Amino acid sequence: MIKVNLDILLLKRKMTVTELSERIGITQANISILKTGKAKAIRFSTLEKICSALHCQPGDILEYVDQT
Repeated sequence: MIKVNLDILLLKRKMTVTELSERIGITQANISILKTGKAKAIRFSTLEKICSALHCQPGDILEYVDQT
């Protein structure tokens, strides 16, 4: 399972979903879908924008969790 740690990064950066949305040009609804882990996919361009805005690496946002 892939776990999305976007909520943790937003807290660490003291940034709201609204602020991130405005910075990267993606709707709040789409960011919320990512944040809750309900997204089925993410574009590399979106991941790149998020990483740029949050000054992080893709591995800070996405985490593989072994469920065995």
